[in-house]
Amino acid sequence: MDLLDHVAARIKDLRVNYNSGEGLSQEALAAHLKVASNTISRWETGTYRPSLKDLERISRFFGVSMMSFFPEDMIDDDEDENLKALLRTARQLHPSDVEELRKYAEFRKARGIYQGKTRPRAGRKGGKHK
Repeated sequence: MDLLDHVAARIKDLRVNYNSGEGLSQEALAAHLKVASNTISRWETGTYRPSLKDLERISRFFGVSMMSFFPEDMIDDDEDENLKALLRTARQLHPSDVEELRKYAEFRKARGIYQGKTRPRAGRKGGKHK
């Protein structure tokens, strides 16, 4: 399974298993994310590739890490001196600031993994419409 197929399956899994397995319709998720319901369908089938901002919004809605959209073998967890310095600094922050720092770091990491992967994105081709 390639990365974009993994992302598609993860979005569908989160939606279907939402609220302890009760599930959430594509239309309801689309309404919350302010996208067309067919966009959710296209993300889940891998027809369209959600942007990183879309993945961030989805991860916040479902309360999961952005890293959960990526296969574990793509995530490098090596700890170095910069990471240790960041952790020392983070320990002095308010918990809400630590949470935002974590989300920002996940966004940056996801961008590094996700950039360059190609599939069409939602929206009209050719930019402006008449």
